[in-house]
Amino acid sequence: MILFIILGVILLIVSFSLKHNANPFTPYANTVKFIALLVIAIGIFSSMFKQIDAGKVGVQSLYGSVQSDVLESGLHLINPLLDVTDFDIQTQNYTMSAIHGEGVQEGDDAIRVLSNDGLEVVIDLTVLYRITPNDAPKIFKQIGVNYTDKIVRPVTRTRIRDNAVYYDAVALYSTKRNEFQQRIFKTIEADFKTRGLILEQLLIRNINLPASVKASIESKINAEQDAQKMTFVLQKEKQEAERKRVEAQGIADYQRIISLGLTDKQLQYEQIKAQKEIATSPNTKIIFMNSKGNAPIILSDK
Repeated sequence: MILFIILGVILLIVSFSLKHNANPFTPYANTVKFIALLVIAIGIFSSMFKQIDAGKVGVQSLYGSVQSDVLESGLHLINPLLDVTDFDIQTQNYTMSAIHGEGVQEGDDAIRVLSNDGLEVVIDLTVLYRITPNDAPKIFKQIGVNYTDKIVRPVTRTRIRDNAVYYDAVALYSTKRNEFQQRIFKTIEADFKTRGLILEQLLIRNINLPASVKASIESKINAEQDAQKMTFVLQKEKQEAERKRVEAQGIADYQRIISLGLTDKQLQYEQIKAQKEIATSPNTKIIFMNSKGNAPIILSDK
């Protein structure tokens, strides 16, 4: 839009020059003047309209004076003299990592803090945040468009260092990690809120300890896991021993009941029943009877 206005002004100057200086192009002076006025009109008309993309708001300023109202997403008719700056109100992330190429800053950008026991702890962190739409004019006036480097980065790093001193290195690495994350979230959230920013989430990606401390912790964890494994094995063996004891007791009880409950007459009756079933089966067989009263010998022809 401004380019059209500048081009129109240049053409207008050229038309006046052609009109007051005799040359072969003098007859075209009025045509150039008309074109210049048309281009200027198009530039002014176009600058009266401003489109704000989805997920953004526009902050208006006139000769350095910031307007308090914001332009929502859509097409707006505005004063052509106003300058409109877009602000992203969608969720943004700022990552600080020791891995090259993973964070916003080039190189090792992890946060190095001193724990309560004087050890250096390296923390990788991601901050998820967004701008409060109605506070965009205040951010533009007090901070500017580079609020990530002026607010998000320094506030986050400072608050993490301030809160890390309440924990020892081992606690940060293991048992107190969630508590530490919630604590720094509350402090950073309060700082962001006063500056027109909303902290959505704080993600501790990794906590690195000195190699000697980390090896000691891993050794302790392995020992605890071995102890738990041994406890499980002992419990399983005790359960198996109890199962065998119950099984043996059941067998002993069964044998005792059988020895006490069965008589010779009952055994003879059961024997006769079995012989009867064999004798009445369709298969051919030969039965040798024993005169002494013992069980007969039954032979099948097959």
